[in-house]
Amino acid sequence: MSGLKIEAVEPGSAAFKAGLMAGDQLTAVGGKRVRDIIDYYFYVGTGYPVLTIRRGEKEFRVSLPAGERPGLSFAAPFGRIRRCTNRCLFCFVDQQPPELRASLYFKDDDYRLSFWEGNFVTLTNCTSRDLERIVAQRLSPLYVSVHSTNPQLRARLMGNPRAAQINTQLAVLAAGGITLHTQVVLCPGLNDGAELERTVRDLASLFPAVRSVAVVPVGLTAYRAGLYPLRPVTPVVAAAVLEAVTAWQREFRRRYGSRIVFAADEFYLLAGERAPAARDYEGFVQIENGVGLVRRFCDSWKRVERRLPPQTKPLHAMVVTGKLAASLLRPVVTRLNAVAGLKVELLSVTNHFFGESVTVAGLLTGQDIGTALLAAFRERTRPQLVVVPAVALREGRVFLDEMTCAELAARVGCPVVAAATPRELTEVLGIKLTRRNA
Repeated sequence: MSGLKIEAVEPGSAAFKAGLMAGDQLTAVGGKRVRDIIDYYFYVGTGYPVLTIRRGEKEFRVSLPAGERPGLSFAAPFGRIRRCTNRCLFCFVDQQPPELRASLYFKDDDYRLSFWEGNFVTLTNCTSRDLERIVAQRLSPLYVSVHSTNPQLRARLMGNPRAAQINTQLAVLAAGGITLHTQVVLCPGLNDGAELERTVRDLASLFPAVRSVAVVPVGLTAYRAGLYPLRPVTPVVAAAVLEAVTAWQREFRRRYGSRIVFAADEFYLLAGERAPAARDYEGFVQIENGVGLVRRFCDSWKRVERRLPPQTKPLHAMVVTGKLAASLLRPVVTRLNAVAGLKVELLSVTNHFFGESVTVAGLLTGQDIGTALLAAFRERTRPQLVVVPAVALREGRVFLDEMTCAELAARVGCPVVAAATPRELTEVLGIKLTRRNA
């Protein structure tokens, strides 16, 4: 059955007053067939919506007054989600260990989710009609994984001959006024060097439609048996990428008034270089892609540091992080230890779950953190509190291995809490910031 199944009707809403019920099927708005929630909002926003409803074998129409919220929510707002049909050489999902929850192996590649949730898509499963819909309904911005504008190389990287159409697709979307945020997963020896320059310049030529290009390092786990032998991004490679990105930024800023291309934080951490100033990220448009998180953290810490009190209630805590971010947190921990009453230790955890080459905090598991903590407790005094990185928790509740903070606390024998920002860190440590320099 086509359309959207109504899951709930808000009491007192226009739909409630019109007699709509959970379980009804919305099949059309204003005579236009509804395929998903995007159609629904697009057609409802055109004026006085007339909804076509199917209830069992009966079909009827309901007119809703303009200006009032319909008050409907739907059971499956996008219907069937489009799956990825590519076989990318660098796909992280293909490198995951077995026996994780099923959702972690699902690879979506749906332009609707790119618009709705900011997911990156490849456009390889997009038809000309899909592109027409994107333009007609102004599904902007979109987030596109480009990786290369060399058609043959992109098809090879993505294991899909349809990937070679990317330049035509981007041109259609740009001409249609769609804003695009793009990314390049850098694979040393494949799409770096001259190929990266070609890609960056091709994308920059579509500015202002292409608003940003994020260069991110390929992620490699220990589970690559039978997969293409990719090379990791080393500190030397990272430094070379940053040198090129900095030069392109200067050029593009003069030519286009925007830097356009940005390097992911991992490049700066790997190369041991300072992250750019906040203004250089031009609004942090790819913060969710790991571009600018370090700078935002550092600036937030500066504001918090100025307000630290000289002393606080006695507390012994241990702060957990991944190998990559340890250098970022060391000065923070040092400064916190200058607050009388506080004893804060830093624990850098090796990722055995995905492999030691995975060093980001967001991919730490409860299992690895627990093992590292128990090993540390054999040599150090057990703390009163353990603080884990919130980025490692999915929906703020569970690690990738399904362990919760409560289960981790039971295993290690002390309370475990999560913190995402310097301000949250001071809050869980019980520090009351002063008003000075607020």
